[in-house]
Amino acid sequence: MNAILVTGATGFVASHLLPRLLQEKLQIVAAVRNDSARLPANVTAVKVGNIDSNTDWHSALKGIDIVVHLAARAHILQDKASDPEAEFLSVNTEGTVNLVKQSIAAGVKRFVFVSSIGAMTSSSDRPLTESSPCQPDTPYGRSKLQAEQAIVQLASQSAMTWTILRPPLVYGAGNPGNMERLIKLVQTGLPLPFGAVKNRRSLIYVGNLVDAIASTLNHPQAANQTFLVSDGEDLSTPELIQKIAVNLKHPCNMLSVPPSWLQLGGKLGDTVQNVSKKQLPLNTSTIDRLLGSLAIDSSYIQKTLNWQPPFTVDAGLAQMLRSPT
Repeated sequence: MNAILVTGATGFVASHLLPRLLQEKLQIVAAVRNDSARLPANVTAVKVGNIDSNTDWHSALKGIDIVVHLAARAHILQDKASDPEAEFLSVNTEGTVNLVKQSIAAGVKRFVFVSSIGAMTSSSDRPLTESSPCQPDTPYGRSKLQAEQAIVQLASQSAMTWTILRPPLVYGAGNPGNMERLIKLVQTGLPLPFGAVKNRRSLIYVGNLVDAIASTLNHPQAANQTFLVSDGEDLSTPELIQKIAVNLKHPCNMLSVPPSWLQLGGKLGDTVQNVSKKQLPLNTSTIDRLLGSLAIDSSYIQKTLNWQPPFTVDAGLAQMLRSPT
């Protein structure tokens, strides 16, 4: 039986991954920040505190065969840190480097790193593949890419294999963020000004991401590979809104407002936020994501691991929207 260490064990993705691993009768150790963490039965919790270059992983890694590294400082739309770049590097890059080094020393066989498509870019008019150039344009994305590069470099000098997954926006029950904001907009029942948007974006339902993670744990073809992973169905913003509205049984009327007007509206939202100190549902960051494209081609993981996402977008949205928050 493989013993697996899951970091970020109280986070959104882990809340779906741990039950899945338990179904497969795996021995699971969960790295947690403090003793108050709530975890499923039969999961062993080990307190590690904050994750950075000084974290002591010795107890958590004892007897571990596989590490699934989910813990990260997440992308924040309005980051209030005095130096966001340094904060992201401390947790996402230096914290990962420290964990990788200690994993190698502990004899870990495989290191699975859940990175982000942000390690490549936050927008692209062409579908991304594993061979597309990495040009991260946010502190979060840069910290993830540097972590990836360190994993590959350090593992190449050891017997430990690695797998890197780059998901786009992950959605599902219990995940606050961009999807939650869009759902709240739909729930207002007001006409939404996105009818003229012609973008394409990839998403991944958390059930599909969890399934992809599980497929990499022991698959020989997953060793030393980087995979882009998604639902395999790209949507425009209007198409996504329509699907959300159908599941919510809400009216969905969209106005064909020119995207340039929406961009101006986003700038106005920024100004109001700066004055009021309150976050608005529409600002420049939100508008950029609603207007921009970021499609990925996940055929490589499908071909290499014979993996198919078990949930369609419709099924994922339906499960998310009918689940209690």
